[in-house]
Amino acid sequence: MSEPVHENEYVLGVNDDEIARLGLQHMAWRAHAFAAWNSANIRPGQTWLDAGCGPGYASIDLAELLGPQGRVIAIDKSDVFLAALESRARQRGLTNVTSQRVDLESEEFPDARVNGAWCRWVLCFVANPRDVLRKIAAALRPGGRIVLHEYFDYRAWRAAPPLPELEEFVAAVMTSWRHRGGEPDIALQIPAWLEELGLEVKHTRVIIDAPQPDTMTWAWLRAFVDVHRRRLADLGFLAATRAEEIWRAFELFESSPACRMIAPGVLEIIAERRDSLRHR
Repeated sequence: MSEPVHENEYVLGVNDDEIARLGLQHMAWRAHAFAAWNSANIRPGQTWLDAGCGPGYASIDLAELLGPQGRVIAIDKSDVFLAALESRARQRGLTNVTSQRVDLESEEFPDARVNGAWCRWVLCFVANPRDVLRKIAAALRPGGRIVLHEYFDYRAWRAAPPLPELEEFVAAVMTSWRHRGGEPDIALQIPAWLEELGLEVKHTRVIIDAPQPDTMTWAWLRAFVDVHRRRLADLGFLAATRAEEIWRAFELFESSPACRMIAPGVLEIIAERRDSLRHR
């Protein structure tokens, strides 16, 4: 059954299907996250902010890396997501995760000075990404680092051989994000914003994969099509019958022995806070 759509809700939804999909997504990207955190010099005992933590899969990994003397401050506007994080932390016996309900766009962040901040696929969904970035930067101690994963070329998500139905789905996804004020290719603007805010960009890396079936990256992309064809129908960006046609075409495509997908292009950015920030 479709979930009701609320005006201020995360555009991808906050239901059980989305929580499960986000878990699969984190597993597909977990090695990239660990590599980025390592590049940002994460160390036990530090305090890190997980901005837009969702159900907290990354928060749990950060908490374990930081150890019992470290701390993770996880913030998100969804009570459903935060409850999922708190439950998972209890199951793992973690006491160094603090969760707090914060609307990243309209509310101030917790009053803390952190060694590092992690933000993945959040700025592409908000209407005022530069201001959210400013608030994340303001939470950093001098010398603290922000680690970002954001899309720079979402339309790069293609099938090989070409599948017009997948391209139609990707276009509908991008339209739905922009309709809510987001920008799928937001990473193209972020390095300049960071410099304007007084941070120094220390590292950038392009991440593009070309998975085949039976890989974790394929499973992540497949789950997105499966869950969000229905979400797009609920939001009115695809007719329900067309959403089913796209899914059937995708299933037929992935049954062919030589099929591949090109994943959306992601830019990894690590920036360091200087002694003072600019607030313009």
